[in-house]
Amino acid sequence: MHEIRSVAIVGCGLMGTGIIEACAVAGLRTVGVKVTGGDTVAVKNRLTASLNKAVDRGKLGADARDRALENVTLTSDLSAIAGCDLVIESAAETLPAKHDLLRRIAECVDEHTVIASNTSSLRLSTLAEAVPHPSRFLGLHFFSPANVMKLVEIGSIGPTAPDVAARVRSFCLAIGKSPVELGDHPGYVVNRLLVPYILHAIETLEQGVAGPEAIDTAMKLGCGHPVGPLGLADLIGLDVVFAMSRSLQEELRDSRYRCPPLLRRLVMAGSLGKKTGVGFYRYSGDTPSANPALFDFARPSLPPMAVPAA
Repeated sequence: MHEIRSVAIVGCGLMGTGIIEACAVAGLRTVGVKVTGGDTVAVKNRLTASLNKAVDRGKLGADARDRALENVTLTSDLSAIAGCDLVIESAAETLPAKHDLLRRIAECVDEHTVIASNTSSLRLSTLAEAVPHPSRFLGLHFFSPANVMKLVEIGSIGPTAPDVAARVRSFCLAIGKSPVELGDHPGYVVNRLLVPYILHAIETLEQGVAGPEAIDTAMKLGCGHPVGPLGLADLIGLDVVFAMSRSLQEELRDSRYRCPPLLRRLVMAGSLGKKTGVGFYRYSGDTPSANPALFDFARPSLPPMAVPAA
């Protein structure tokens, strides 16, 4: 079985950068492709800042940080993925975007390169239609922040070769992750269960049951969750939650995945959570505080008292 020694991550958003860091720290030759084009300075700065934070917290030595940075090549040239053992697509969570990118990836590598999608909600067999030789294709779903979270969901389709799944499992273990293996089911395990929970929390806010801080505190203290559902949605990205809601409802035809109006309005306004500085919370200070504009986005039945003043 051919060991995975080099990895390319195509898509350098927050998730892609986290995967790049995890691979580089583990000593793998890692190529990060900024698929939207342009220079990669912002990606390099984000990666360096994250590694420096790990050093400051005692999670990583300075020498290990320097070696990790040496392992990384950042580029906007997709052809740089040629020769990599594994290519992970980490584009926007829409079928057209992923189909287009998977086709382009397949054109740059040979038929033995393993191609994986980091999709969180789309059906893998549909994505595989863009990949010649689908025996080397599977899902490889990391969790945010990917440099920290241990879980990786590995989703195989019917044609996925057993040795491909085995190689990817070994790769996950080599970068310090804990893989679980699943079939071709949209949302895998975590998002099938998590997305309805988050959406219902948003509906609870819409209906004026409580404000965001009260909802999150109740779930943290009452259920032992490390983070509440609205804070988690902000961390994931409200645009990602919105995309998962749409794709899972379309695939599963289940009303539990219906997008609440409040989520839709926040996304349309560009309030996407922590990455934009505002979502259900505002992140401009040392401590997140409830977004005072939530009432403007919510339906009229939400009383002003449900959202604490800034």
